[in-house]
Amino acid sequence: MQTIKKNTVLTWEIAGVIFIFTAGSLLHFVFDWLGQWKPIALIAAVNESVWEHLKLAFWPGVLHYTVEYKYLKKITRNFIVAKTAALYLAPIIIIVLFYSYTAVLGRHLLFLDILIFAIAVAAAQLASYKLLILPRLPKSLHITAVVFLVLIFLSFLFFTFLPPNLPLFEDSITGGYGIH
Repeated sequence: MQTIKKNTVLTWEIAGVIFIFTAGSLLHFVFDWLGQWKPIALIAAVNESVWEHLKLAFWPGVLHYTVEYKYLKKITRNFIVAKTAALYLAPIIIIVLFYSYTAVLGRHLLFLDILIFAIAVAAAQLASYKLLILPRLPKSLHITAVVFLVLIFLSFLFFTFLPPNLPLFEDSITGGYGIH
């Protein structure tokens, strides 16, 4: 891939970090700002569970990637693989870092939660960049990425309204699950 194309891809990925972090931060409050309007619960955090905070990286990522596709589809070969990997990597990083530091400290700290969100988004975008500039990956990997993309998409829709009684889904303030 030519340097100019790598620079274009890198610019889009850096813009993605800024957009996803900013939009995700705002999505934290949108459900309450809109009077707990149930349809917005599909994309906005509805409580203080770790699961609901994962949506803050996911949905802004989906929006950014939808726009980004128009501009990168002709200069990249692994778009779906890269973006699916990013949509999985950010939540995995958030979960691992959050539960690791809270296990050590015995509580959560807002500034660390925000820092973890920023690290997760940046790492996901970096991984996406690395995948986007690779030569075309095998077709089977692209098909697998589509399947995993559908699964994570459906998970975020489904578990907002029907969360299991697991710690990941528990509201840290009320002890409840889902929309209360």
